[in-house]
Amino acid sequence: MQNFDLHNPTHIVFGARTVARLDELVPTKARVLILYGGDSARRTGTLAEVRAALGERDVYEFGGIEPNPSYETLMRAVELIRWEGMDFLLAVGGGSVIDGTKFVAAAVGYEGDPWEIMETHGATVRGALPFGSVLTLPATGSEMNSGSVVSKNATKAKLVFSSPHVFPRFSILDPTKTYSLPLSQVANGVVDAFTHVMEQYMTYPADGFVQDRFAEGLLQTLVEIGLQVLSEPDNYNARANLMWAATMGLNGLIAAGVPEDWSTHMIGHELTALHGIDHARTLAIVLPANMEVRREAKRGKLLQYAGRVWRLTEGSEEQRIDAAIARTRMFFESLGVPTRLREYGIGASQIGAVISQLEAHGMTALGERQDVTLAVSRRILEAGL
Repeated sequence: MQNFDLHNPTHIVFGARTVARLDELVPTKARVLILYGGDSARRTGTLAEVRAALGERDVYEFGGIEPNPSYETLMRAVELIRWEGMDFLLAVGGGSVIDGTKFVAAAVGYEGDPWEIMETHGATVRGALPFGSVLTLPATGSEMNSGSVVSKNATKAKLVFSSPHVFPRFSILDPTKTYSLPLSQVANGVVDAFTHVMEQYMTYPADGFVQDRFAEGLLQTLVEIGLQVLSEPDNYNARANLMWAATMGLNGLIAAGVPEDWSTHMIGHELTALHGIDHARTLAIVLPANMEVRREAKRGKLLQYAGRVWRLTEGSEEQRIDAAIARTRMFFESLGVPTRLREYGIGASQIGAVISQLEAHGMTALGERQDVTLAVSRRILEAGL
């Protein structure tokens, strides 16, 4: 196992009817900006519930944060905060809203061009406004980590930053807030959470026995409840386990002391930026193809994954690896999530543009061993056709 330094300061408040606890979690004298996405937060009553819990505090709203939060939209929030002098942010939504709020929190007091935050992947962040979140869509784990993904429409760039300054002070996780979600978003959340775990698990054996067992348990949980959260939208226990699995999948715990990959995400980001495919759906395309192309480098973990997650113990090593990759693809497709580029009208002639974007953004040596070159990324995309 590798050395590690693990610190996560986010206070989690989990369970039904916990939005009312905002009154004790948000400073009494705070001037609060609520950030949210589309109209669903208002239509479902969550926004009204949040405002009621905030009581007599000065409260402002900023809506319209996109499913892939854009720099252009977020900078409007930054200017509003600078003008009105808000001093506490509250994200109400899923990972995109929380990611966007992290960028806004870091950008308000940033000296220089705030896009540098993304270009330096957060290395230049020296502070941020405090913020909390009310999670309504389980998927990304952003409610309990310090990472964020933001797109710049002007250049079709989708970049990642992280900073210890942008951990949420708290996150409220009420599974009942997921009941009204479109099933396609719930399916995306399952795929997103599954792939997050795989990026930290599907590398090479590193004697991280505890981390491996945690990761395998999360994967098994997602497989077990995946169809149930779609067929029984108001099943509290199923939605609660999805919400907690997604949070645990990217809060730092299973990444401690083990190598990480993240090439699936980096390639997927470019597909979203160029073609507008939902983030999770790009992952469903790239992950099985990635495992296939890199099966030799990942052989040890692929066999472990086959045996422990899918209970595949019969046949040769090659047969078990083939079956594990096929099961992964079948799981995603059972949720109604396609796993081929052709299902989005993308053919071989469009792969070159994705490779060019990876090169432009410095993504020329990805993966746990930094051996996913542009040529390997091309092979992965070709395998996903």
